[in-house]
Amino acid sequence: MNPKVFSESIKLSDGREIIIETGKLAKQAHGSAVIKMGDCMILATVVSSYEESSVDFLPLTVDYREKFAAAGRFPGGFFKREARPSNEEVLTMRIVDRVLRPLFPKDYHNETQVMLQLMSHDENVMPDSLAGLAASTVLSLSDIPFDGPISEARVARVEGSFVINPSKSQLEVSDIDMMVGASEESVIMVEGEFDQISEEEMTEAIKFAHEEIIKQIKAQKDLAKQLGIPETKREYNKAIEETDLEERIEKDCYDKCYEIAKKGLPKSERSDQFNNLKEELLSTFNEEEIEEKEKLISNYFSKTQKKAVRDLVLNEGIRLDGRKSSEIRPILTETNYLPSTHGSAIFTRGETQALASVTLGTSREANIIDLPTDQGEETFYLHYNFPPFSTGEVRRLMGTSRREIGHGNLAQRALKKVMPIDCPYTVRIVSEILESNGSSSMASVCAGSIALMDAGIKIKKNVSGIAMGLITENDKHAVLSDILGDEDYLGDMDFKVTGTEDGITACQMDIKIKGLKH
Repeated sequence: MNPKVFSESIKLSDGREIIIETGKLAKQAHGSAVIKMGDCMILATVVSSYEESSVDFLPLTVDYREKFAAAGRFPGGFFKREARPSNEEVLTMRIVDRVLRPLFPKDYHNETQVMLQLMSHDENVMPDSLAGLAASTVLSLSDIPFDGPISEARVARVEGSFVINPSKSQLEVSDIDMMVGASEESVIMVEGEFDQISEEEMTEAIKFAHEEIIKQIKAQKDLAKQLGIPETKREYNKAIEETDLEERIEKDCYDKCYEIAKKGLPKSERSDQFNNLKEELLSTFNEEEIEEKEKLISNYFSKTQKKAVRDLVLNEGIRLDGRKSSEIRPILTETNYLPSTHGSAIFTRGETQALASVTLGTSREANIIDLPTDQGEETFYLHYNFPPFSTGEVRRLMGTSRREIGHGNLAQRALKKVMPIDCPYTVRIVSEILESNGSSSMASVCAGSIALMDAGIKIKKNVSGIAMGLITENDKHAVLSDILGDEDYLGDMDFKVTGTEDGITACQMDIKIKGLKH
């Protein structure tokens, strides 16, 4: 007997159609769907364990793969088989993860795996534009607790007109390349590169994308209704709350946390004082209580610490290092630091430091791109390295992390638009993060811009970058310039933006609350 297939159609503003379909493939997954646009087909699945993991965070994995068979091609290499993900696939995984993660319950710790596979490729469709829609669809069709649906869309501007989910050829002549992730009510994630556009132009592009995203969300809801998916999701082990214990810890520690935060100490001293206060708190419990409730005590202490720091900013406008909300940290720069490189620069902002080097080469040094969806060469690229000593830590040294790939890509996009069109060289920038306390990718942009000039590259404009933060509580809010690492952790948003004196060249927004109005 043939399986019953359910589908919904989404009409884009330019008349093209996206179809979301379920019921035919991968029926043992907790949620599965096929997303179609032209000849492009993405198979999406999600599975989440019914048993809680031992970690105290959401162990969510988003995996996106483009199959060479989808484009009628053989993989390169000796084994002729897909191996580890490409940088482009990793970047898509990160974009999808960032829009999904804030919408899971904070106490949901079951291992969850979203898999997105390009099964058929259409040269006129960029499949990463559909990845967020695919991921949200399968979550909405499952019993996994998820406060969706959401969707993502790419927006470009060609000859003055906005285009949703553009083709690669349209993107090549566009001055905007931006991915937007949103719910029906608000924007959750933004990432893109621009040709020195204004803030107003970026806002208009976000609004345009959001209008199209709302259509995609409606289609997901209609598909779930067709299948009779219940609104009530699966039961899971919710966090145990002890109100009396929470109130005791807040009463004992809030004022002390507030005072430590108000001192404006360096990162290491501040961390030591908070740790000492936590040890002092633990000493007030007996061994039996600690054995039974240590995790809960730590959680409530962290919650109290977070509340104190946020209240200090909202009530007095004072930040952890003593700055006001609009102040940036002291900046030091130095050029031509490395004698044997073609160009180099040190950029230090507070406790964040990047050392950038520039290497010039011939066309033979171009970065070869060989993907199922794209082939060519890259003559300008930036690599970002984040060693553990930059934060005073020891950790296992492995290959390039997803974070390093993502931060390097953002810095590369920030600088790409100011490179001279007639540059005869292949240009490689390497940014080594030597100290980190917030905004290391933005330090890489600043150091990279200076190092390019030190190497004699006639860039169109100098580029700088900064990370902005946000703290919200009911009707109060504070926008923070040049955020620290702790402010990123304790705040509600990390919005990185780069630009010249004429306009924005790149941005990336990571958000922890359910969304922001545009």
